Amino acid sequence: MELGEVLRDRRKAAGRTIASVAMDAGLSVPYIANLENGRGNPTVAALDRLAEALGARLEVRISGETVAEVPSVGAGLVDSSARAADVVKAVARRGRTRAAVRDELVRTLDVLGNLLGQPPTAADLDRLLDLILLAEMRSSAVGPTH
Repeated sequence: MELGEVLRDRRKAAGRTIASVAMDAGLSVPYIANLENGRGNPTVAALDRLAEALGARLEVRISGETVAEVPSVGAGLVDSSARAADVVKAVARRGRTRAAVRDELVRTLDVLGNLLGQPPTAADLDRLLDLILLAEMRSSAVGPTH
């Protein structure tokens, strides 16, 4: 996930405007808007102030070790499912990017596999999608929470 997407998703999840984050971080609105749109070259100090304004913590790590990426069974299932794409699109309409929703769905599916002690299946994905759709229906029926 790109820095801009992370910043935008965190800000939107907190129900914040760029202006309110800018004020708390002591940065300008155009500066933050550019970062969210993938432009600019932020300093570590600016990122630290943004993280704090968003209620997060900045972690910077430099390592000489190469971390072997564990293949995600969940990613394969999500990426090959037209239904998953439809659900991601529906959930993303609520202020999050499709990439962020897709990544959360993949992580959730992989965690489910770890919890069950076996790789998740297409049936597990369908059950998870059903649960998400039920929660979306309930959320729509109740209305906005802000």
